[in-house]
Amino acid sequence: MGVSSTAFTLRFDAPLNDRVEKMRLSRDRTQIRCNSFLVLDGAPAAAFDYRLGNRSELEWVIDQYRVKTDRRSGIVNDPNRVEDPRYIVYLLGKVITVSMETVEIVAGLPGYGYEAEES
Repeated sequence: MGVSSTAFTLRFDAPLNDRVEKMRLSRDRTQIRCNSFLVLDGAPAAAFDYRLGNRSELEWVIDQYRVKTDRRSGIVNDPNRVEDPRYIVYLLGKVITVSMETVEIVAGLPGYGYEAEES
């Protein structure tokens, strides 16, 4: 069973549970495993072209949006939202869309006209 979107396809491997503990990116960077039964399939390669420093915006979200417990204080940082259980899944779709649109806009910008000077 699957649901399609313009940005990605959802594949359900077990009963739906939107809770995300830690996301993982497949080796070929086409799938995002949100948990043991929810996989976002068909992540476009262009979504990884928009970079924030040394990694893509999508890689940053995959790395940062996970349940973490601070060792010193014991405080749990949980990005899952009780009032919107699909928040992280929809966020990934938005990040993919914005990344692809940004890459397209930047690619359409005219060059600055600077050429390497020969000495």
